[in-house]
Amino acid sequence: MNEARKPLVMVGVDGSRNSMDALRWAVEHAASIEGRVHAVMCWEWSRNPLGMGTTGLASGMVSPEEMAREKLAEVIQEALGDRPAVPVHPRVMQGSPAHVLVEVSQDARTMVVGTRGYGGFKNALLGSVSQQVVQYAHCTVAVVRASTDS
Repeated sequence: MNEARKPLVMVGVDGSRNSMDALRWAVEHAASIEGRVHAVMCWEWSRNPLGMGTTGLASGMVSPEEMAREKLAEVIQEALGDRPAVPVHPRVMQGSPAHVLVEVSQDARTMVVGTRGYGGFKNALLGSVSQQVVQYAHCTVAVVRASTDS
């Protein structure tokens, strides 16, 4: 089957244990439906830990987008190793995670998120991004709990 015609499984990734479990689940699910996976990581200027603007970029510092690309590649490697069951296509997008994931869900058959990412309240059932994706996504949403053995 043409790659573009395969069912698209999108997964939100932020590097947290929950998102790594969601990534693994997304790959297993995509393999079971002969689909493809896009792993989506978001970045925002306002969340840049260095608070850098364009001045820092001119002096050779790595941009927030490039930092996100590197982090996403590391997370995919750590979670899946060298040979995932299906290819995982990394996508780095600017914007708030909830907004971006809802937007890209228009192209997906399934959107996969973890129960909580970084910064979530420990006692909350779902993180705010997961809640918004469940409520507003344009496709089926799978919410993956963190495994107890990872």
